[in-house]
Amino acid sequence: MKHKHQKIGIILRLLWPALVAGTAIAGLFLQSGCSPGIIAVFGTPTGSETKIPAEYDITLQKGQKILVLVDVSSSLKAHPNLRFFLTDAINKALQQQLKIKPEFLFDYDKIADYRSETSDFTMLSPEQVGSALGADLVLYVVVGDYRVTQEGDSAYLAASLDANASLIKIDTGQKLWPAVEASRLIQVGCESERRGPDVVAIRLASAAARCITRYLYNCPKNTFKISDERTSMGW
Repeated sequence: MKHKHQKIGIILRLLWPALVAGTAIAGLFLQSGCSPGIIAVFGTPTGSETKIPAEYDITLQKGQKILVLVDVSSSLKAHPNLRFFLTDAINKALQQQLKIKPEFLFDYDKIADYRSETSDFTMLSPEQVGSALGADLVLYVVVGDYRVTQEGDSAYLAASLDANASLIKIDTGQKLWPAVEASRLIQVGCESERRGPDVVAIRLASAAARCITRYLYNCPKNTFKISDERTSMGW
């Protein structure tokens, strides 16, 4: 029969490597000037590791061709290239943030050619346009308002863009996103921009693109907030 002190000795020998390792790590933190309290939060996820869950995860649709279809009413006094800027910005966001391969997206020129060659284009539904171009999904974006105003007598511009976005499955006509609303309202804007109307349009298009695509994948928490997004508190 082993005595109590022998059992304690065995336990200490088993734990000794872990105690030595822990002491060494603590020593490194102290030598670098860090507080020992840092050790307690060593495993806390960072903002890039923490994810905001997707409302609809489009990245799971492997091999599906996605058409970004942007509609800008001719009655709006919008930038003449706004449709291109938005399409291009959303395609880039899908590639860079969601890692969608470019072969599963449609270049703006292909859409523009089909638009100009089709006399009744404005009468077609997003599903009909997508089907004609060979897409599986349509990310449909309708610009409802676009405003640019000059701030007094200065060269500074203030601008805003409102759009509604939805994701549609072409073969069934099912709206995949958003789940409840008919579409997701996107509102972006900027103030005191002095680099001209072209830069304003590109800036708003980029902000709108990020506001849309962030809902379609598990977005890192530290990139979910968009600086040019308009809110009731800030506007």
